[in-house]
Amino acid sequence: MNWIILIIAGLFEVAFAFCLGKAKLATGNEMYMWYGGFLVCLLASMTLLIKATESLPLGTAYAVWTGIGAVGTVLLGILVFKEPASFWKIFFIVTLISSIIGLKVVSHT
Repeated sequence: MNWIILIIAGLFEVAFAFCLGKAKLATGNEMYMWYGGFLVCLLASMTLLIKATESLPLGTAYAVWTGIGAVGTVLLGILVFKEPASFWKIFFIVTLISSIIGLKVVSHT
């Protein structure tokens, strides 16, 4: 169950990065709404990370959490914010995903 909580925490990390990206493009009240979304997602992500580390090893949980955030944010940048997707960017994302899966496999919890 704590692995699921950790994955959700990572998705909230992607969501707070998305909110930052949208806030950067917005003005006025819309910008403040996106910053509010950022704060809500940040709080949810951190709370769930804390919950997950109650039974998962801290180093593994943190690496998986940041990995989910990194992969998700890069994919969001490519798909939503139209950032360029080079061969090497995709190669290293796949490498990062493989590393996250590897950490899960070798973790004994």
